[in-house]
Amino acid sequence: MKKLEGNGLWASSRMMLPEHKEAINRERYAKKSKPHPELDVQEIELIERVLAGSFRERRKIRLRVWGEYEDEELCGVVTTVQTYLREIKLTTEPGEWQWVRLADILSADWLSAFK
Repeated sequence: MKKLEGNGLWASSRMMLPEHKEAINRERYAKKSKPHPELDVQEIELIERVLAGSFRERRKIRLRVWGEYEDEELCGVVTTVQTYLREIKLTTEPGEWQWVRLADILSADWLSAFK
């Protein structure tokens, strides 16, 4: 009966159900998540200026986009602006694009012509 006392049964068991493993991984991942940052007014204006310029001039830009666990860097040209949904369509390569929420953009800058 000693095996059933305390945590003995789980500690001695070598097998783990997939559901338990997923739950453990979700919990670990949730602890690593980071909050969404608040941008100041000047940074928001700079981002909007770069996005509008990319849309008008078809110039390539670089965006740093917030992610729950790590930020992502995207490069491309703004081809569509959805003002109602507050998102842009960033064409990254011919025939490839990604929708990006405006609230998730942390920074935006022009790519130089030499890259």
